[in-house]
Amino acid sequence: MNQSKKMVLTAYEALDEKKGEEIRIIGIGEISILADYFIIARGASKPQLQAMINNVQEKMHEAGFDVKRIEGNRDSSWILMDYGDLVVHLFNRDDRLFYDLEHIWSDGKPVNIDTLRTSV
Repeated sequence: MNQSKKMVLTAYEALDEKKGEEIRIIGIGEISILADYFIIARGASKPQLQAMINNVQEKMHEAGFDVKRIEGNRDSSWILMDYGDLVVHLFNRDDRLFYDLEHIWSDGKPVNIDTLRTSV
């Protein structure tokens, strides 16, 4: 299994498990050296965002992937989790609309989770 895809699947499932909203995957490997994929998700509250962060860290660690850097804290409305090949962006509702990463990275390829699951 491709390591980047395994990272995406693991993080996606961790976010979904904590009821992350509007989880989107963008393939950016062909347009950027930052990472292969972005995952962008929204939480309805600060406690939910924290639960999402904790679950992603736990599931990724169990899968053998440790976070390289986290930007943001318990009071942040945008948290960035850098796993090298994967960057996870977690937002509250207002900041997700304001920063609109999907538009900024519209040259990237939207990735369907079901398609990704069958390709690994």
